[in-house]
Amino acid sequence: MEGVNDTKTALVTGANKGIGFAIAAGLGALGFRVAVGARDDVRLAEAVTRLQAKGIDAFGVALDVTSDDSVATAAASLSRLDVLVNNAGIGGPMPQDPTTLDLDAVRTVLDTNVFGVVRVTNAALPLLRKAERPRIVNVSSNMGSLALRTGPIMAAYAPSKSMLNSLTVQYARAFEGTNVVVNACCPGYVATDFTGHASQRSPEEGAAIALRLATLPDDGPRGGFFDDEGVVAW
Repeated sequence: MEGVNDTKTALVTGANKGIGFAIAAGLGALGFRVAVGARDDVRLAEAVTRLQAKGIDAFGVALDVTSDDSVATAAASLSRLDVLVNNAGIGGPMPQDPTTLDLDAVRTVLDTNVFGVVRVTNAALPLLRKAERPRIVNVSSNMGSLALRTGPIMAAYAPSKSMLNSLTVQYARAFEGTNVVVNACCPGYVATDFTGHASQRSPEEGAAIALRLATLPDDGPRGGFFDDEGVVAW
């Protein structure tokens, strides 16, 4: 059990690399104590060591968002939580042509990108509700936008982000009248393992919008979908 102190605590899922790691580093630089969530023990330990080398108060939390038991154990290991960033996500196997789509592949993507968010969020809610200014950030993608229709055809991944956006709205409605603020963000096309590093945009640039939403004032937006330029049409 992590000790109780006055420092705000943030949990970032899928934080061992890429955008998740950049979000964890950014929150740490803002003074948060950062719980680094990841399912690979070796990569988790390496990520925590790298963050601590930057002077960040970070600790590891073994967390597989597709496992009820893992999520419950992770939540029980925390004594405080002020910010939750649901960053863990997968693209799923390719190709994802809707006319030949493997439904098992769809289920696999949804289990991480959507069901995983529900598992973690609901397990974290008892702690978040105790926080003074709890914030939840769901890392989405403009590929889930019905209006923009960006990126390649990915008939498992893109709809999972559409559903995540809709789920964010449902949570925002459920939290109406409370101090729990939830929004979704699009980090953009970032140079990560996910994109094959085929971009000039850094993980730190991609993390910026998540950091803004994680530190919104009490009168900030709720249930929105944002990128660097503002509201994303979806």
